[in-house]
Amino acid sequence: MPLALLALAVGAFGIGTTEFVVMGLLPQIAADYGVSIPTAGLLVTGYALGVVVGAPVLTVLGARVSRKRMLMLLMGLFVVGNLVSALAPAFGVMLAGRVVASLAHGSFFGIGSVVAAGLVAPDRKAGAIAMMFTGLTLANVVGVPLGTLLGQAVGWRTTFAVVAALGVAGLLGIARLVPALPRPEGARLRGELTAFRNPQVLLAMAMTVLGFGGVFAAITYIAPMMTEVAGYSEGAVTWLLVLFGTGMFLGNLIGGRYADRALMPLLYVTLGGLALVLALFTVTAHHKVLAAVTVLLVGALGFATVPPLQKRVLDQAHGAPTLASAVNIGAFNLGNALAAWLGGLVIAGGLGYTAPNWVGALLAAAALGLALWSAALERRAPARNAVVAGSPSPARVPVRH
Repeated sequence: MPLALLALAVGAFGIGTTEFVVMGLLPQIAADYGVSIPTAGLLVTGYALGVVVGAPVLTVLGARVSRKRMLMLLMGLFVVGNLVSALAPAFGVMLAGRVVASLAHGSFFGIGSVVAAGLVAPDRKAGAIAMMFTGLTLANVVGVPLGTLLGQAVGWRTTFAVVAALGVAGLLGIARLVPALPRPEGARLRGELTAFRNPQVLLAMAMTVLGFGGVFAAITYIAPMMTEVAGYSEGAVTWLLVLFGTGMFLGNLIGGRYADRALMPLLYVTLGGLALVLALFTVTAHHKVLAAVTVLLVGALGFATVPPLQKRVLDQAHGAPTLASAVNIGAFNLGNALAAWLGGLVIAGGLGYTAPNWVGALLAAAALGLALWSAALERRAPARNAVVAGSPSPARVPVRH
C-alpha cells in the first residue's frame, strides 16, 4: 500500500478520536461550564449534524480545488475547530468549535476515499479505502480510551489540544506523502449531482443509513445496558468500548479484504449477521461474558459493511464520485442520529435498556432487504439491455397475411 494511505489514516485517527472522546469527558466538561449532562450532550449532537451538513457543502465548495489541497484545507479546519474547543471560555464557544471540526469530517473521508481508491490498482480499491478507515477504527481502540484517561488526569482541554496536534501531523503527512492530484477534467457540480439520479447510488446510501444505524441503536445505550442489565461496573464500560473498537478494526480489515472479491455477497453476510447478532443481544446482554462477545461481534459486523458500501457508491457514481462519496459519509452520521433517537424512544416507552437492540436488528434487516433489491435491479438491467439490443427493427418483423 502507498505511504500516502498512512497520511490519510493519521488524519482519520485524529477525526475518529475527537468524534468519540467527548462521550467519556462529558461529566468534566459539564462541571467546568456549569451545565447539565443533557446540555453537554449537545456536543455530540452538534458534531453529528455538522458532519451531515458539512459533507456536501464543503465538497461542493471545494469542487474547483485539487483533491490534495482540499484535504489539506480540511485538516486545517479540523485543527482550528479543536483548538477552539481546547481554549473555549464558554460552553457556546466550545459547541462552535465542535461544529467547526465536524464540518471537515464528511468531506475528508469522502474525498479521501476517492484519493485512496485512485492510488491503487482497480482490484485493490476497497482495501485502500479500508486502510484509510483503519485510522478511524484504531481511534476507538487507542485514541478514545487514552484521550479519556488523559482528560480525566490533567483536564479535558489537554485532550483536545493533543487531538489538534494529531490534525497537524495528518496535514503535514498529506502535504509530504499524497501525490499532487489535479482536479479531474470537466469536474462540475452538475456532473457530480448526476450521480444521485442513479437508483443504485441512493440504495447504497440508504443501506449505509440503516445498516450502521443498527449498530448505533445498540451502542449508544451500551453504558446503561451493561451496568443495569449485564451487571458490569461503570469503570468497565470504557474497556467494553475498547472491545467494540477492536471489533470495528477487525471488521474493517475483513470488509476491505473481501469487498474487492465479492462485494454484494459480503454485504448479504454482514448485514444478515448483524441483524441476527443484534436480535440475540437482547438475550446475551443479561450475561457478562456473552455480552462482551456480542459487543465485539456488533463492532466487527457493523464496520465490515463500511468499505463495501463506500466502494459501492464510488463504483455506481460513474465519473463523478466525490460528492456522492462525501454524502455517504454523512449518511453514516444520519443513521447514527436516527438510530439513537429511535433507541431512546423505546427506552422512554418503558421497554427496557435492551429494547434498542431490537430497533437495531430491524434496521439491519431492512438494510439487507435493500441490498437484495439492489442486486435484483442490477441483474435485470443487463437483461433489459440485451432484449433491447436484440429486438428486430420494425422493417424486419415478419408480417402474417
